[in-house]
Amino acid sequence: MVTAGDFRNGVTFEMDGAVWQIIEFQHVKPGKGAAFVRTKLRNVIQGSVVEKTFSPTDKFPTAFVERKEMEYSYNDGDLYYFMDPDSYELIPISKDELDDNFKFVKEQMVCRVLSYKGKVFGVEPPNFVTLQVTKTDPGFKGDTATNTLKPATLETGAEIKVPLFIDEGEMIQVDTRTGEYMSRA
Repeated sequence: MVTAGDFRNGVTFEMDGAVWQIIEFQHVKPGKGAAFVRTKLRNVIQGSVVEKTFSPTDKFPTAFVERKEMEYSYNDGDLYYFMDPDSYELIPISKDELDDNFKFVKEQMVCRVLSYKGKVFGVEPPNFVTLQVTKTDPGFKGDTATNTLKPATLETGAEIKVPLFIDEGEMIQVDTRTGEYMSRA
């Protein structure tokens, strides 16, 4: 059990038949009246975000979300297959459970598969990936002085903005959380 007074970022708990994760919390003690906890919660299964206030004495059962490292093998239509490194079992995951940042993942990359009570609800790609630029406009001499960006297509098909000095065929590092260019690899 976890009480609202013990809330911290990242804590998961069950409430109203759903699993919630705390994104932000703030203990508020007004000058007049009882203290309360103001939170921003994310439903880990559906992804919706709500703001809710609790009394510090409210109790909720703790929810244990399993995070398992698995290797992305291939996709077949709307199903993406991940291999368990321990049992070599292939687990199909629907395209609906994949976040928008999965567009930066290529085959044989290790991802973290999230599940609750055996039901998979999401896949976390690595925070940083190294990918090859397959299509972009050529850079010209003198383009390195400014921090202007141009569109580039990566080997996974994802499009991001890169500095003008990046050319086709170069390997770059991308932050999958923000979808931004980090550096040359």
